[in-house]
Amino acid sequence: MRVEVELPEVEDNGDEATVSFWYVEEDEEVEEGEDLVEMITEKTTFNVTAPVSGRLVEILAQEGDAVKVGDIVAILETEEEEEEEEEEEEEEEEYDYDEE
Repeated sequence: MRVEVELPEVEDNGDEATVSFWYVEEDEEVEEGEDLVEMITEKTTFNVTAPVSGRLVEILAQEGDAVKVGDIVAILETEEEEEEEEEEEEEEEEYDYDEE
């Protein structure tokens, strides 16, 4: 299953933050709660963490980008989807397409 990572609202910090740097790269495995990216506002610096365990499949906000609260900064893929895809492939291989 794909999970979107959004910029959360941080109290008293406005509605925008800038991507400082990513702790992980695309295709890396992450654990729920692990720091993904450091964000900077006029008042503070904070980290956005992984909402679930899985693999970081796409970074949508690059270092230096300004991001608004609620914007998607990255996409994670959980193992559930990977397992489902493997099962579907196995089922397709088991089905004999030559039968009439």
